[in-house]
Amino acid sequence: MADIARYPFVRHLRGGATTHVQHLRRGKTAHSGVGTSFWFRPLSAVLTEVPVDDRELPLLFHARTRDFQDVTVQATVTYRVADPALAAVRIDFSISPDTGAWRGTPLDQVAGLLTQTAQQYALDRVAGADLTEVLTAGIEPIRSVIADGLAHDQRLSDIGIEVVGVRVVALRPEPEVEKALGLPTREQVQQEADKATFERRALAVERERAIGENELQTKIELARREEQLIAQRGANARRQAEEAAAASTTEAGARAEAARLTGQAEADGEAARVAVYRDLPEAVLLGLALKELAAHLPNIETLVLTPDLLSNALAKFGVAPKE
Repeated sequence: MADIARYPFVRHLRGGATTHVQHLRRGKTAHSGVGTSFWFRPLSAVLTEVPVDDRELPLLFHARTRDFQDVTVQATVTYRVADPALAAVRIDFSISPDTGAWRGTPLDQVAGLLTQTAQQYALDRVAGADLTEVLTAGIEPIRSVIADGLAHDQRLSDIGIEVVGVRVVALRPEPEVEKALGLPTREQVQQEADKATFERRALAVERERAIGENELQTKIELARREEQLIAQRGANARRQAEEAAAASTTEAGARAEAARLTGQAEADGEAARVAVYRDLPEAVLLGLALKELAAHLPNIETLVLTPDLLSNALAKFGVAPKE
């Protein structure tokens, strides 16, 4: 809004950097331009202020497809006034010489015109296709048709409006229809998720089976090795027993042979002694017997010899006692 300073009989207007101000006096242009400042007399001045900056206009409208389904289109149109002088002639941008405020609502008129024009192009595009075709094609066809339509619209050119850009933010059917349309996709996603879950479980079962088989093979291998160990221990025990029995037999044979040889030697010695004793006189044998006997008798501390005993002993040896 222009800044107007009030003085007696005159006013001073100071425009902004993004507004085009025009001063008409007696039907002729006295001042015109962006960011201009000037003095004027309020009783004879006609003032207009046209914004020349880029402005964004949000749009939200409903359209019906060929199969009678409602679609909500949400878009944003960016526009600017390319010819302020022309716009001031076609649309009431006049301002009060006292306050600088617009006398009407010119921007609302521009917004209404843009909204209706954009909506018309979008409706024509949506009405010529089914709901699935519109949703499958996405927002780009609608954005293109709105942008092209507004760029070449003669009514906008006649009032000096230029469309800078068009953005379609959303294209959505009714909530129930959107939910119904999304159901097959959700089912497919759920099926894929279930499939992935089943595959993961199957893989886990397969891994568990492989682990179980490995454990079973390990147990079988351990049992086989334990069996081999037991068999080896048994063979070792049998070998030790056989070796011990063989050694015992050999030792027993050696002992028996030694005993036989010893017995034989003793027998030969005894036979030799017997042969020696066989040729000795009886008195000598008796003496040897007494000697052997004496060697085995206990110690005799006192021995009493009587004549009778001595006589008999001498008689045995063939010696006659003296009278």
